[in-house]
Amino acid sequence: MLRSLEIRDLLIIDRLELAFQPGLNVLTGETGAGKSILLDALGFVLGWRGRAELVRSGADQGEVTAVFDLGADHPAHAVLEGAGLPSGPELILRRLNFADGRKTAWINDRRASGEVLRTLSETLVELHGQHDDRGLLNPRGHRQMLDAFAGVDTGSARAAWTRMARARKAETEARAALAAMQAEEDFLRHAVAELDSLAPEPGEEARLDISRRTMQGAARIREDIARAHQALSDQAAEGMLRDATRWLEGAAGKGSETAEARLDSALAALERATLELGEAQGEVEACLAALDFDPQELERIEERLFAIRALARKHGVLPDDLGGFADDLRARLASLDGGAANLAALEAEMQAASTDYAKAAAALTAARMKAARALDTAMAAELAPLKMERALFETLVEPGEAGPDGVDAVSFTVATNPGAPSGPLNRIASGGELSRFLLALKVCLTGGTPGLTLIFDEIDRGVGGATADAVGRRLAALAAGAQVLVVTHSPQVAALGAHHWRVEKRVDAGMTTSRVVALSATERVEEIARMLAGDTITPAAREAARALLV
Repeated sequence: MLRSLEIRDLLIIDRLELAFQPGLNVLTGETGAGKSILLDALGFVLGWRGRAELVRSGADQGEVTAVFDLGADHPAHAVLEGAGLPSGPELILRRLNFADGRKTAWINDRRASGEVLRTLSETLVELHGQHDDRGLLNPRGHRQMLDAFAGVDTGSARAAWTRMARARKAETEARAALAAMQAEEDFLRHAVAELDSLAPEPGEEARLDISRRTMQGAARIREDIARAHQALSDQAAEGMLRDATRWLEGAAGKGSETAEARLDSALAALERATLELGEAQGEVEACLAALDFDPQELERIEERLFAIRALARKHGVLPDDLGGFADDLRARLASLDGGAANLAALEAEMQAASTDYAKAAAALTAARMKAARALDTAMAAELAPLKMERALFETLVEPGEAGPDGVDAVSFTVATNPGAPSGPLNRIASGGELSRFLLALKVCLTGGTPGLTLIFDEIDRGVGGATADAVGRRLAALAAGAQVLVVTHSPQVAALGAHHWRVEKRVDAGMTTSRVVALSATERVEEIARMLAGDTITPAAREAARALLV
């Protein structure tokens, strides 16, 4: 329930505080007094999109604060919890509009976005006028309204629709991929066979290149090393050292002490040279063994190295990536080989989802047909007290375009007189009839919503006399179990209000402002008399006003 509304520096309101009550609250006043400004202010604090410029001329900012009382089971608690905002028995909404157009909002003293405000407002307030700015006249919203009226759950149909859409997309993509792979099947099979035959390994190209360079280098230096080995052999340096040693030993043994003493040093040097020569010969032989290779092996290495490099150039990859590239081609080939089976599985999934969707959509259609009959019955009961017992309201549930919420097109139609053709609300009904149709529809559609404040903006426009009285009595009956705010020009409706405010405009020092005054019993007589008689209030008008207030 809306408990209070405080407005500061908004349009022609400098400061205004209103304390609303349960039951039927009526606001009256002359045209242009500012009644619509109150609704603009309430819509602003609730996050509704409205006027772009709301700040009062000369002010830096405009501010609106609304306080609501929430019951323990009020749906606003779930919205607050979902947004991470504190909730309790009292809900305080505050929103600022700065002169430069910026807007800032708080919910229970926590900063909040306009989107959260709008979501929250759907659980707090229902605003309705003859021109139905909330969509009752728009057939595109009638199915959602019927579902809300009946509590229809579209979850199964939505889930099946999502599955069906995903399966259809997967099937389309798989079919396109299969067609693309079939177009390159010959290439894939040849390329995989070629890569499997060569079977290159990561790092192999580098290893082969090193081996090839080593063998090529060995071929160039081995001949010189072989000559050096020959020079160190028995037929060359080694043999000559042995001959020299033998000759000197023979000379030293011929009895010349002088020669023997001198030759001992030479023989020792030759022994050392022979040892060094043996070591050198061993190292040279080892080098020759290391440089020894099979020319056919070099040829084999070169052939494989050139084959790897040629295949890498052919496919535009690095030699070390040929293995991974081959794996990708094998995977594509496997997909091609299993493509038909995969496509069949996707088609089966698509069929299963379609079957589930058809069942869910059929269940929705049955539920909506049942709900349509219930709504028509409820509307007939509501129209009778509004002096429209001869009118016919009918909810049509017809085949429509398939979608997440089923295959039904729902529209509300009316016939104002027996035998008259039915048609859309806004085309068939006159202004006064439309007001009553929409009032009855609003009552039926929101009757089960707990804690909702209903606001009717001139819903009684175009009706008068007994019809206006009937509208007022229906509003009063509706307000018996809820809070109803009515902006009205009808004295019959105003007289039935439990709480009455008058909106009036005044000019002080050249500044126009609007204010709202709570009326006493005496003041109500004067206000309703004004609504009956106009500018000149006669005694007869006062008597008529008192009669209405009885």
